[in-house]
Amino acid sequence: MVDPITSNLVNSSTITNPQGKSSLGKDDFMKLMISQLKNQDPLNPMDGTQFSAQLAQFSSLEQLSNLNSYMKESIDANAILTQSINNTLITGLIGKDVKIGGGNVKLNGQESLILGYNLPSQAKSAQLNIYNESGTLVKTIDNLSTNSGDSKLSWDLTDNNGNKLPNGNYTFQVQALGNSGEVLSANLYKIGTLDGVRFTDQGTVLIVGGAEYSIADIAEVLNPQNK
Repeated sequence: MVDPITSNLVNSSTITNPQGKSSLGKDDFMKLMISQLKNQDPLNPMDGTQFSAQLAQFSSLEQLSNLNSYMKESIDANAILTQSINNTLITGLIGKDVKIGGGNVKLNGQESLILGYNLPSQAKSAQLNIYNESGTLVKTIDNLSTNSGDSKLSWDLTDNNGNKLPNGNYTFQVQALGNSGEVLSANLYKIGTLDGVRFTDQGTVLIVGGAEYSIADIAEVLNPQNK
């Protein structure tokens, strides 16, 4: 253990702990040991056995410090390797359909969007409402599937008057009632084609339908027949 040595060194009348440090590194430890040798009482020098023990403990401290540095470098290298592999794999998904969780959508010149929802149980009725960035209701779609599980529909990006909506950010919600009139919570998602991948300092960005998402946003990669 290093504690007896540290205590011995600190007790010297001329040695103090370096300012601003809560622990000693191997360089600080060596400086303290050298200072102790310089300031020892010539009439009562340090015992050779004690000095040998301090050198042995310093060697152990240095080995532990080197091991810690090696492990940190190894972890950093593994993280970089993992990110590189993920980036290589994700580029192979360009052109495939992906399922993205959440009720936020971005209109960016598409012809249509596939919206989806998952009901925990059979519903008596279900309605989908779409809102613009201001929170104004712009589209209502009635007579949705009331089956439990996943359901999907294609939205032609028009409002309730049949007019094409301008590009921008929108949100959609599904209001579903159970057979006893209880409100059912629907998990929302959308499906789009992965158009591209962009690599940034903050991580990998996926471009789907003109909107940007992280890898964590992708819930599922779909085969064309499952779209």
